[in-house]
Amino acid sequence: MILSCHSISKSFSERIILQDASFTLGDHEKAALVGINGAGKSTFMKIIVGELAPDEGSVILAKGASVGYLAQQQMLIGNGTIWEELLEAKRDVSDAEQRLRDLENSMKDLSGESLRSAMEQYHTLNEWFEQHNGYALQSEITGVLKGLGFEEEDFYRNTSDLSGGQKTRVALGRLLLSSPDVLLLDEPTNHLDMSSIAWLENYLSLYKGSVLIVAHDRYFLDKVVTKVIEIDQGRVMSFSGNYTDYAAKKKDITDAAMKAWLKQQAEIRHQEEVIEKLRSFNREKSIKRAESREKMLSKMDVLDRPTTADTQMHLAFEPAVQSGKDVLDVSHLSKRFDDLVLFSDLSFSVRRGERIALIGDNGTGKTTILKILNGLVEADSGSFTLGANVMIGYYDQDHQVLHPDKTLFDEISDERPEMTNTQIRNTLAAFLFTGDDVYKRVRDISGGERGRLSLAKLMLSKANFLILDEPTNHLDMFSREILENALTLYTGTVLYVSHDRYFINRTAQRILELSGRDLTVYYGNYDYYLEKKEQALSAQEKLPERGTGTGSATLRGDQPDDAPLRTGSRDEWAMRKEELALSRRRAARLAATEEEIGSLEAEDARIDEQLQDEVIFTDNEKVLALTTRKAQIAQELEELYSLWEELAE
Repeated sequence: MILSCHSISKSFSERIILQDASFTLGDHEKAALVGINGAGKSTFMKIIVGELAPDEGSVILAKGASVGYLAQQQMLIGNGTIWEELLEAKRDVSDAEQRLRDLENSMKDLSGESLRSAMEQYHTLNEWFEQHNGYALQSEITGVLKGLGFEEEDFYRNTSDLSGGQKTRVALGRLLLSSPDVLLLDEPTNHLDMSSIAWLENYLSLYKGSVLIVAHDRYFLDKVVTKVIEIDQGRVMSFSGNYTDYAAKKKDITDAAMKAWLKQQAEIRHQEEVIEKLRSFNREKSIKRAESREKMLSKMDVLDRPTTADTQMHLAFEPAVQSGKDVLDVSHLSKRFDDLVLFSDLSFSVRRGERIALIGDNGTGKTTILKILNGLVEADSGSFTLGANVMIGYYDQDHQVLHPDKTLFDEISDERPEMTNTQIRNTLAAFLFTGDDVYKRVRDISGGERGRLSLAKLMLSKANFLILDEPTNHLDMFSREILENALTLYTGTVLYVSHDRYFINRTAQRILELSGRDLTVYYGNYDYYLEKKEQALSAQEKLPERGTGTGSATLRGDQPDDAPLRTGSRDEWAMRKEELALSRRRAARLAATEEEIGSLEAEDARIDEQLQDEVIFTDNEKVLALTTRKAQIAQELEELYSLWEELAE
């Protein structure tokens, strides 16, 4: 056990956030901290790292254990380059490298006991340097930066010029490189695209320390954690397994708790009816019996109502009319901003009843495509056609369809004047806006509340074609599950952009991957997409190559599901063969580089053994020659490590 939280309680004014909350985190254990928005997850994190003091309870950390913390909004103190910020996490290693170079230079002029002392110091320091992976320091920093989505040309940008999301990614990279014994991450997947999230999954799965994560990305949690710690109404409960295991166990527990609560509520109502009846008899004995029952009822330990769908958002999409079979046809669509070409010559179609996810890295133009379809942005070329009776309902991730100065009530009433005040209030209540909340102005509510309000308006639209841009952003896990269920039951058509892979896995029937100005089509959910991607990587010569010139793509109704559809001209086969030959040559160079690295590392080890030989370390000329060669080897290895990394990528 490396971390123990014992009987933690915390309140703000009269609101109880945590009540007698306890859990432990074992050595090397990876755990998730989950709960609805506002449950107290970030508060608990801040208590653990000492930014907030608990009202009661204690946090116990194993002796000598270090803790690293990534907050949702992470500020960078430094003002250097991105590379310098990450190098700072390895300052002891880089300082050791400089001391080694200084010792190498100084030993040229030493002899006798001074040389011997310097050699011992050099040997000890070099052992420490190797143990801390010093010779691969540059490659390690490069790997983390690329994994987090930075290109090499970004490495030397000043951090003061970065966006908030980019600064958070730099802070995450610095924290990962510092390798604390306990890693606390609050929404680490925010600001990361899919490929970066997949990289982080692998990194954390192999991380040698313990990890506690707050995240809404359920697919990410499934891949990383082996324990889930839930905060529900101030109470904490731990579950073994990943998120899917937790969700199944939680459902069983919630169902049982709901049955117990309903049974108790029925018993309370029964006793109250009996008491009322006994009192109505107005006899001494009946009144005494009523009083006895009242006393018994007052001593009952009343159960809290479990958090269920009845206490969460109510969402159901019902189209007013059915659309034609052909919902959308996109033909040769292109868009660029100044010199940046997002996509060109894209073509695809959407049929009634399909649920299609549009995925791709940040900046590939996914949101722009949705805006073009909704008439918010004009395409440079190409066109799209909507089918018969198609009614679009659009969910904008920035919630620009909401008016900041309007109240929540007015947002609904102005758009749906036929609704009565009671109907509007009932609708808002279904999305957890009750009492005076309905008179709050949009600008004063949180991102999650704006998301719920946008979903309420979308539900009322009765549209038969939903176009959704990151609909799960700002929603807690339970609200995401409600949205998933609503879309699964929806009889209309859905086209959406999302980075939520769990959401995609549960709702998508077809995936369009936008990459390199091109579309690749996969007929299945996210797991299917990953499977086909892996097959494509392991057997590239069996797959036709995607177009690299115009980036055109076409969706053609029903397709066989044994492989993704890729489009491109036959003239590209020659190019494809050339690329395969290049790939084989690269693999050969990679093997040769690995062999050379092994040879140099073996020579370096032999030099270390020789320098321990009294016959040698008393011979200044031999010592100088060996140390000079050792420095050359270190430089050659550094270059080979960089080459190996480039070839391996």
